[in-house]
Amino acid sequence: MDVDLVAINQGVVWGGLVIGLAFGVAAAHSHFCTMGALADIATMGDWTRMRMWFLAMAVALLGATGVEALHAGLLDASMYRSSRLNLLSHAVGGLLFGFGMVIASGCGARTLIRAGAGNLKSLVVAIVLAVVASMTLRGALAPLRANVLDAVSIDLGGPQDVGSLVARLAAWDVTQVRTLLAIGVACVLGFVGLSTAQARTVPALVGGVVTGAAVAAGWYLTGHLAFVEEHPETLQAAWIGTSAGRPESLTFVGPQAYTLDLLLLWTDRSRGVTFGIATVLGTVVGSLAHALAARRFRLEGFRNAEDTANHLVGAALMGFGGVTALGCTVGQGITGISTLALGSLLTLAFIVLGARLAFRYFLWRAG
Repeated sequence: MDVDLVAINQGVVWGGLVIGLAFGVAAAHSHFCTMGALADIATMGDWTRMRMWFLAMAVALLGATGVEALHAGLLDASMYRSSRLNLLSHAVGGLLFGFGMVIASGCGARTLIRAGAGNLKSLVVAIVLAVVASMTLRGALAPLRANVLDAVSIDLGGPQDVGSLVARLAAWDVTQVRTLLAIGVACVLGFVGLSTAQARTVPALVGGVVTGAAVAAGWYLTGHLAFVEEHPETLQAAWIGTSAGRPESLTFVGPQAYTLDLLLLWTDRSRGVTFGIATVLGTVVGSLAHALAARRFRLEGFRNAEDTANHLVGAALMGFGGVTALGCTVGQGITGISTLALGSLLTLAFIVLGARLAFRYFLWRAG
C-alpha cells in the first residue's frame, strides 16, 4: 500500500499549529500557569489556578485513555512509558526546573505565552532556555546528563506506568487495570478541580479543559494519524512528523531547542518543522492574537541587573532540567501524567519541591 509521507507530515505539522494556537489563546485568557498556581498557594492560600491544573490533568488523562483505546499500545511507544526509570535524572532535572521556573517568572509554556504578549524578558528566557536545552540534548552538557544522571536508573522489565506495574504484579489484564485506574484518578482530579465556585468560572474552565483536550489531541494526531505501520524506506513502524520518531504531545523544553536548531540550520534539508516546533510557534501566535484582541500587548523589559541575572539563571536551569527530566510542568505535569508514568509522577514531585525552595530563597533574600 502506498503511503503519502509528505501529506501525513503536513497534516501533523498543521495539526500541531492548531493545537498550539488553541493552547496559547486558552492559557493567555485563563492565566494558566503552574508557577503562578504554586505562588498563589504560597502567598495567598488561593488554589484556583491549581484546581485549573488538576482539571487539565483529568481531561488529558481521560482523553489519552480514549485515544489509546483506538490505537492499542500507542502510549507504550512514547518516551514516558519506557521500561527504564531514570531516577536521578527525574529528581535532579525536576528540582532544577522547578527552582528555575520561579526565578525566571514562569515555566517553558508560560515563557512563550508572555513573549507573545510582548514581554521581552520572556523572549530572552526562551532563547537562553533553547540554547541550554540544545546543549543538554546533544552538546557540552549531554555527557553529564547521559553518563552521570541517566546512569542511575532501574529497569522495570516493562512499561513504567502505574497500571502496567499493578497488572504485572497481580497478573491482571493490563488494559482493564489501566482503564479503571485512569478513570478513577481522573474522577478524583476532576472533582478537586471543580470543587469551588471560582474553579467553575468560564476562564478557569477554558484553561483546564482546553489544555487537557490539547494534550489528548496531540496524542491522537501523533500517535494515531501519524502512525505508519511500515515505513517505505525502513520497513518498520514509524510516527511521521514527530521530533523523536514516536508518539508525543504538548511539551515545551525540547521543542524550543528543536525550533532553535531549525532556525540556525534552515538550509539543512534533513531538518524541517515537526509537531513540537509547530506547537511552540502556535502557542506564541495564539498568545499574540489574544493580547492584540484584548489590548494587552505591552513591551516589558528587565528592571535591573539582579532581575536580568535571575531570569538568565532560571532559563538555564529550566533548559537543563527540562531535558534531563524529559519534560516540564506541561510535558511531564500534564502530558506525562496522562500516561500515569512513574517518571512523570517523580518529576512532578521534584518540580514542586524545587519551586518551594525557590520561594524560600526569595523570602530569605527579602528578609
